Amino acid sequence: MKYLYILLIFIPVTIYGAIAGFSDPLLFVFSSLAIIPLAGVMGKSTDDIACYCGQKVGGLLNATFGNATELIIAFVAMKEGMFDVVKASLAGSVIGNILLVLGMSMLLGGIKHKIQKFNIHSINITSSMLLFSVLGLGIPAIFTHALPESSLTTEYEGFSVVVALLMLLIYVMQFVFTFVTHRTLYEESVPDEEEHKAASLPRAILLLLASTACIAVISEIFVGTVEPMAESAGLHTAFVGIILVPIIGNAAEHSSAIIMAMKDKMNAAIEIALGSSLQIILFVIPVLTLLSLFFTPMSIVFTPFELVAVTGSVLIANRVASDGESNWLEGLQLVTVYLMIGTAFFFV
Repeated sequence: MKYLYILLIFIPVTIYGAIAGFSDPLLFVFSSLAIIPLAGVMGKSTDDIACYCGQKVGGLLNATFGNATELIIAFVAMKEGMFDVVKASLAGSVIGNILLVLGMSMLLGGIKHKIQKFNIHSINITSSMLLFSVLGLGIPAIFTHALPESSLTTEYEGFSVVVALLMLLIYVMQFVFTFVTHRTLYEESVPDEEEHKAASLPRAILLLLASTACIAVISEIFVGTVEPMAESAGLHTAFVGIILVPIIGNAAEHSSAIIMAMKDKMNAAIEIALGSSLQIILFVIPVLTLLSLFFTPMSIVFTPFELVAVTGSVLIANRVASDGESNWLEGLQLVTVYLMIGTAFFFV
């Protein structure tokens, strides 16, 4: 993780480039390189604060800030009315976490350890919640696409709001299940805290606030360059949203999951990958839908291919998690499916 912090130099470079009028493709590269370490700093600071708050509050903090980078980037894009990019990036985060992150974790961890076991009870609960949540995404899409003519952003916004509120309710109830009624199921999935040396609480809070502010500033620059960069590079915005944006926002988290797997801590690696995907669907998407009511309403309606890709990824996750162990071949299969989906969006 420490080598990522070298990229913090791109924060002032990006800001200077925006003021000096650098080209959009160059600003896209600079802002991307700046966001990657900032996401890592935010994640590390959240972990440090969680160490002082106990397991329940710490778990809530980790879940809340786990996808803060994606939430900030998507919020900035949503304010600009870039709904297609927002939805593509969120779908891409789910697909990337399940297929790329989990796949690379199983592949590299499996090469080193051959067979890796994990807590089948807690992982099955998470994967089942994922299946429920993707059905929640599918209902508005099927309803809307079945209509002969409809306005995806205004005419049925009430439907999306109701679905968003129900998803948030399930998200909250998940914490009750995890930390109150069935907390014993998750005791094995807590990472080894003796290896984590937390910074002082004031320093951790300061770093969290500073990294959040920096991500907000850099995201404004980053979002403004997405469409011009895609046009100049001959890429469709769907490919940029599905593949590039999620990789940039999740790079630090991706590396953490892979490192955990290579240390034979497959349970932690899977919780990072699947838990992050679950949070995107049950928290980030509903929150953005509700926040959009203050600007231009955004519906929870994804394109058919995005929905199929997300659903397929979740079904694969359920299958992989069903036996309580993983190997490198399963990881290779997941990565291959991700490459297929990425190739499809590239040729849109």
